[in-house]
Amino acid sequence: MRAFIFPGQGSQAVGMGQALGLASGSAREVFQEVDEALGQHLFQLMTDGPADELMLTENAQPAIMANAIATLRVLEKEGGVRLADKAEFVAGHSLGEYTALCAAEALGLAETAKLLRIRGQAMQAAVPVGEGAMAALLGLDFAAAKQIAADAAENDVCEAANDNAPGQVVISGSKAAVERAVELAKVRGGKRAMLLPVSAPFHCSLMEPAARAMEKALAGADLRAPLVPVYANVTAAPVADPASIRTLLVEQVTGTVRWRESVEAMFAAGVTEFVEFGGKVLGPMIKRIAPDATATSVISMDDIEALAKTL
Repeated sequence: MRAFIFPGQGSQAVGMGQALGLASGSAREVFQEVDEALGQHLFQLMTDGPADELMLTENAQPAIMANAIATLRVLEKEGGVRLADKAEFVAGHSLGEYTALCAAEALGLAETAKLLRIRGQAMQAAVPVGEGAMAALLGLDFAAAKQIAADAAENDVCEAANDNAPGQVVISGSKAAVERAVELAKVRGGKRAMLLPVSAPFHCSLMEPAARAMEKALAGADLRAPLVPVYANVTAAPVADPASIRTLLVEQVTGTVRWRESVEAMFAAGVTEFVEFGGKVLGPMIKRIAPDATATSVISMDDIEALAKTL
């Protein structure tokens, strides 16, 4: 069995999608549709920068989605591959869950871009710059990292944001509390603990205003049943009912991204092959979570042609 998976924020880089756009009309169609949906020359920003503007959450989220969907569309249109025929499940890390829903045709491309623009703006606006922080705690299991976050919170917010892989947990919350957690992790046996260069404390209760914004945006979205079930970040379980998907996407804004558990659940369900579109971020995590599974990253035309031959 196979799952198509999609990366989250942090996989953006100036030059992304450029070679694919030059090589493929199918990719250019994706980038053009996203540009038109947003009323912005996003593809030009993706290819030429500047980097600091691409890094803005409101730009990075739709850019990462567009790059991944362009890669998939080339495989589908030029490789003659249908997602529903070649993947039993889809999944994505954080914003990648929206990409997964778009890939499985639960959301249209233009609508996905607009939702991610709203999501990025709402997440950035939820907490004033400098008041929140995120940190990676390495070498600790999820239970230990979660306890450190709770102990460091005191009267502030500090919560487990991403359970990425064994020994790789990201925490999020008030800056002072996250800084306390970093020091506490070093004392409690963590191999490494470091603040992350992010603009807001994602996936914690401080994001509640953004969750309300997404609840409103998703209420008006044309959300259909996906071609194949999507593994939801907040439950680490497959979902196909549009009403449930809508609810889970709202909960995802403040909830923990349970990526390790999602991969474990997919592997337990029989998935032995994971194909990551538009990035090389999730593959290394999967090799640590499910060493017996294969993980393939698909970014370039060469990658797409090689994958098409194996499907």
